[in-house]
Amino acid sequence: MNTVTRNNTVTFAGFLITFVGSILFSTKAIIVKKAFAETSMDALSLLALRMMFSLPFFLVAAVLASIKKENFSPTSRQWMIIIVLGLFGYYLSSLFDFIGLQYISAGLERLILFLYPSFAVLINTFFFKQKITRVQILALVLTYFGIAIAYLGEMRLESANPNFILGSFLIFLCAITYSIYIAGSGRIIPVVGGTKFTAYAMLSSTTGIFIHFLLRGNYQILEGGGDFWFYGILLALLATVAPSFMISNGMKRIGSSNVAIISSIGPISTILQAHWILGERIIPAQIFGTVLVIGGILLTAVKRKPVDEAAPNVEARAAEIETIKKGS
Repeated sequence: MNTVTRNNTVTFAGFLITFVGSILFSTKAIIVKKAFAETSMDALSLLALRMMFSLPFFLVAAVLASIKKENFSPTSRQWMIIIVLGLFGYYLSSLFDFIGLQYISAGLERLILFLYPSFAVLINTFFFKQKITRVQILALVLTYFGIAIAYLGEMRLESANPNFILGSFLIFLCAITYSIYIAGSGRIIPVVGGTKFTAYAMLSSTTGIFIHFLLRGNYQILEGGGDFWFYGILLALLATVAPSFMISNGMKRIGSSNVAIISSIGPISTILQAHWILGERIIPAQIFGTVLVIGGILLTAVKRKPVDEAAPNVEARAAEIETIKKGS
């Protein structure tokens, strides 16, 4: 059986892995905006290239996870859950995100996208009956108050954009679909293992993206030269493969709700990168919002209970996982 970590306990390793993975994920918007600015590539073609170069890594990971001695064979129902979560998390979510980035700034995209932690926590609370601690509540309040302040400032800068509403709505859909992935994966990863889940979820999403690309029929866009391949490789290695495994490992260690909160560093990282690389403005509202978000993130790094106090909860979760494994 996979090692079970109490969902409300934040270890240093879990915090660090999640934090770095979130920073790497935040480079995605910057790379996509650069690709749109410097090439004629559209959203679906760029997404297809991203997954094409990611595919070998996830195939290897899937094989290695399946030949391990402690390999767990999912039931048909669990395979379906993995496939559906992959389609939500990296097909629909990424498609909405890439298209939305054609219409709004990278900083604004990341701010809207990071509504997803609140959605993930609500899903965990109302559907999975996972208790929210006082520290998590305070962290969420600080984090989202900061994001709201920064968002309002960004909205003033983007108010003249004719595609502002469309772009914002698409990123909002991205946040909803990704929160479903985050909440669902937090339940299935302790059962099947982080590496195996991530590999097969990414393979299912890659299949969905390739089918969509083939059905559209416009393949000439991929003949644009070395810049196209460069951005595809950069997206695959830096903003997809490495952070995907880091985030799934973080969820296994500290739970999906804590991962959702810690990942709120993403908007701050993107805003700074957008300023340095894309030349987007940083305004006072973004600075003040940044301070509040970082305060919320740091709260999640504080250990709240000794390990021995958590033991009954660990045993209860282990029993729950054994029930899930039996296909109930």
